[in-house]
Amino acid sequence: QVQLAESGGGLAQAGDSLRLSCVPSGRTYSSHIMGWFRQTPGKEREFVGGIRWGAGTTLYADSVKGRFTISRDKAENMVYLQMNNLKPEDAALYYCARGTSYDTNPNSWSFWGQGTQVTVSS
Repeated sequence: QVQLAESGGGLAQAGDSLRLSCVPSGRTYSSHIMGWFRQTPGKEREFVGGIRWGAGTTLYADSVKGRFTISRDKAENMVYLQMNNLKPEDAALYYCARGTSYDTNPNSWSFWGQGTQVTVSS
């Protein structure tokens, strides 16, 4: 069973930056997609973006494109979500997930972390 652990959430002001980290247990293979989702109370889990472990290719939701960057460190087996120019609407519980495609449907992703809270004040 793969376990994912997120960290790095916290309180930020609008315009600030935060970097989230995710460490998956076990080995991550080239074909895996490591993704980030976010969720606010009463809303569905929203795809933020993903990165293919091997090639490093990324895909982002339009709402974060140009502000958020996903990267991975193969040597450390870590995935990062760099969030710049944060907006109040970015406040959410952020989840790391592992899947095999850039599917925006969270049901398509096999493994999930517990989430890390990001709060953005205006």
